[in-house]
Amino acid sequence: MQRRALLLAVLPLTKHAQSHAQSYAQSHEAWSTLLRQHVRLLRGGQASQLDYRGMASQRKVLQSYLAGLSAVPLATYQAWPRTAQMAHLINAYNAFTVELILSRYPALSSIKDVGSLLRSPWKRKWVPLLGQTLSLDEIEHERLRPVFRDPRIHFAVNCASIGCPMLREEAYLADRLDAQLDQQTDRFLRDRTRNRVENGVLWVSKIFDWYADDFGPRLSTWLGGRAALLSDKPAEQQAIAAEALPIRFLDYDWALNDPR
Repeated sequence: MQRRALLLAVLPLTKHAQSHAQSYAQSHEAWSTLLRQHVRLLRGGQASQLDYRGMASQRKVLQSYLAGLSAVPLATYQAWPRTAQMAHLINAYNAFTVELILSRYPALSSIKDVGSLLRSPWKRKWVPLLGQTLSLDEIEHERLRPVFRDPRIHFAVNCASIGCPMLREEAYLADRLDAQLDQQTDRFLRDRTRNRVENGVLWVSKIFDWYADDFGPRLSTWLGGRAALLSDKPAEQQAIAAEALPIRFLDYDWALNDPR
């Protein structure tokens, strides 16, 4: 019943949404407007919270945006440039995740509360997208990661958790995507709650453990090339760049990324 309710909530709402699906989905202005209103930046823009209560008050606007995403046919999507395709999928992942949280909010403290012992919230097939009904996992692990092979994707998709890379305060757009992804990477690596040097050890987000292969043959090499982002101290930067520090992984905080 809950899955059916989610599906009905995000199916195309009007003929208007269907007829304007392409321009609506590629501009993503409605999603940007919602994010500007309800995303709160933390630590100088290195992290964020989402005001789910405020977002809930505009849930119909969110659902109209989701309907526009859902109305885009696969053939139309395939005709877009790669940057538009990637932006479409990242925005869809983030926006549908917010809708998933709102389906239970405020009676949850983590996205994991939406799942069950038998099925995680990421494996439920409820997202109408590109002519299919997909799970969030399928969007990320079948449509995004293996197709675009860009590790910056990990800093753009948001799983509604404190440990997750921040939810950006605007939609991703095809003509600005490269710069947006670079900024997201920069923000995430500079956040010392997620990545830092302590007692001669480079502690980094658990994301780098789960998806180490996405960052090249050697994770230490990928991190070493970004040493200036991982520490503010020259000596530590030199050690990271030389791949001289052992790498350990921080625990992941699955608490909901809301102001509560």
